[in-house]
Amino acid sequence: MNQAEQNKAKFLEIAARHYDKLESLGQAPDFYSYEAEFDKIWTEFGRVVLEASIGEVPANQRKKTSSGRASGVLK
Repeated sequence: MNQAEQNKAKFLEIAARHYDKLESLGQAPDFYSYEAEFDKIWTEFGRVVLEASIGEVPANQRKKTSSGRASGVLK
């Protein structure tokens, strides 16, 4: 399984976990409750997908890391 297939499988796994939450919104008593809960679920889904795509968040967010990319210095 190549990297793209692994990423797709991970995304679909995350989406499946959140789909059940979205399906349960049908029992919301009114549209305001539906919209508020939908927003919360969708924001959490976006955060989880973003974190999965960029990797683990470091314990110290201010610590510099070497990215391996060129830093604008021309050779």
